[in-house]
Amino acid sequence: MIGPLRFALGSLAAFAASHGAVAQPRPATPAMACAAAADLVTRSGAIVLTTGPFTYARFVRDAGFCSIAETTKPAFELTLDNPKCFVGYLCRDKFNEGNNRD
Repeated sequence: MIGPLRFALGSLAAFAASHGAVAQPRPATPAMACAAAADLVTRSGAIVLTTGPFTYARFVRDAGFCSIAETTKPAFELTLDNPKCFVGYLCRDKFNEGNNRD
């Protein structure tokens, strides 16, 4: 006979496995203060943030979070208190930068 605690734990594990993880919404720069958005990028090192209703980007603290063939480009985004807030950097291809391939 299965004990009540073992049955409850088994049921909970089966439920969790069948329902998967719940996705968390991405932080959105338009809903954050400029300092909070910049701090989030700095603390995370690299993070994907929502930048508008249908847009998002991966922001990095420094070039160490880009691939070897990439460099950084300053990123300015709309925030609650600043329409052009410096939040961090975007990784861009070193060899095509400046060739209208943004």
